[in-house]
Amino acid sequence: MKTNIGINEADRKTVADQLAKLLADEFVLYTKTRNAHWNVEGADFHTMHLFFETQYQQLDIIVDSVAERMRKIGHYAPAKLALFLQLTHLTEQSGSKNDSMGFLNELLRDHESIIEVLRGIINPIAAKFNDVGTSDYLTGLMETHEEMAWMIRSHF
Repeated sequence: MKTNIGINEADRKTVADQLAKLLADEFVLYTKTRNAHWNVEGADFHTMHLFFETQYQQLDIIVDSVAERMRKIGHYAPAKLALFLQLTHLTEQSGSKNDSMGFLNELLRDHESIIEVLRGIINPIAAKFNDVGTSDYLTGLMETHEEMAWMIRSHF
């Protein structure tokens, strides 16, 4: 059935394309956080293992919500790993050892990068593409990433 929510198809498509990139970023960050949870080593192993678990659980919810936002505006979410790697602006490669500080540094950079992307698309999505709902959703998501980044930053 045709999606009729007061936003024309071209604008919904443009917003969906932005959400697809965001979904890819979120999925890559989720995977990197899982990697940190699984592979962290060191004297702080147990504490950091639990910390990374909390973070990947939050990201799992985010991944699902971004995909569902795409569906709400009438588009399908990408769901192929190869496509995520094409769409993301993050890198899946880790240059760190398996210590908590290396993982924290890398994950913090990724959260901050996603925050910057979100800041850049929130207003245009509302003003140019008439999608205040997605803009509002992205504002909340940005605040969630700011909190997650703060939690990571507090380890330094």
